[in-house]
Amino acid sequence: MTRAVLVVMDSVGCGGAPDAEAYGDLGSDTLGHIAAACVAGAAEDGRSGPLALPNLARLGLGEAMRLATGAAAAGTDHWPAPDPAAFWAAATETSKGKDTPSGHWELAGLPVPFDWTYYPDADPSFPPEDLALVREIAGVEGTLCNRHGSGTEVLERYGAEHMRTGWPICYTSVDSVFQIAAHEESFGLGRLLDLCERLAPHLHEKRVGRVIARPFLGSPGTGFARTTNRRDYALTPPGPTLCNWAEDAGREVRAVGKIRDIFAGSGISSVRKGSDAELMEHLLAEIREAPEGSLVFANFVEFDSLWGHRRNVAGYARALEWFDAQLPRLLAALRPDDLILFTADHGNDPTWPGTDHTRERVPVLGTGLAPGGRGLCAFADVAATVACHLGLPETGPGTPLT
Repeated sequence: MTRAVLVVMDSVGCGGAPDAEAYGDLGSDTLGHIAAACVAGAAEDGRSGPLALPNLARLGLGEAMRLATGAAAAGTDHWPAPDPAAFWAAATETSKGKDTPSGHWELAGLPVPFDWTYYPDADPSFPPEDLALVREIAGVEGTLCNRHGSGTEVLERYGAEHMRTGWPICYTSVDSVFQIAAHEESFGLGRLLDLCERLAPHLHEKRVGRVIARPFLGSPGTGFARTTNRRDYALTPPGPTLCNWAEDAGREVRAVGKIRDIFAGSGISSVRKGSDAELMEHLLAEIREAPEGSLVFANFVEFDSLWGHRRNVAGYARALEWFDAQLPRLLAALRPDDLILFTADHGNDPTWPGTDHTRERVPVLGTGLAPGGRGLCAFADVAATVACHLGLPETGPGTPLT
């Protein structure tokens, strides 16, 4: 038996989605625009110069970006050529959406077969019955916000009032999501998680994809900051995914990051959580320890949560360069027959208007297959490739990148 490692770099899109215009995202390109900003000297906070991703480039990142958009990205001409062992492709999503569950489920072989329920970009956003249920479960008289917003912005605007009243901060985005922010100490972390867990089944019945607990700490005097105790309560996938195919074949699926939350625990054997820096150590440990025949499935979320949504180009570039610098350790820990794949679930172009995800193609890079370019592929081809490598009887609707 061999093993497979699937790493999702959350929101690291590479542009070129053929239906981007329908989402208001025509021309968006997360990686390409970050690279262009770096070479133009517009991303100098905490770093300097052209975007330096030599290890991802050796896996074919530059070629995948060119496949996605049809043109080489500015500032990537200094990147090294792909290693002889690397393979690369650019994947296109078919599910209707540019959100986390849609992207991950389709990467795991399950294109979303329905339309999500989205809350309107209006004030108020939520229907009265949803907020009434929040008040009932939490035992409070009111809620705050009730509109689209970014996490940092809603804390700045409502954090002090939340601490004074004890009312949960309820907000949403262009994703199918109901987010609740509350102070870990004055409101209580356990109370927030209980609220979200009890609310989630009612909203899942309406095809709202996720209820997200967004705990934070701080004070009006010092400011507020979200903690790493976020929890996603996701709708259970409506059909089997790569995780279930592996579980049904008696294999272990070891989740790193928020993978367990995204798949509502379905098909997951174990989970490790933390910041991206902690997750890198967890992923390295799993690569060293996972048994033969297993799948290690990881998500690194901070590209998206800390930098993409906040439209921070320099921060996103720093995160990419940090991640790239870790790759030699991961690749050195692999066993000779292991497959490793690096990909993404959507884009979040930090140069784009607004604060939300962007509809883009994503890179697919790795080692463990015959080397060379695979051209354009589908998200579901990622699951089929992993399943084929692991010798699973189910490969879903995709075609292996063999």
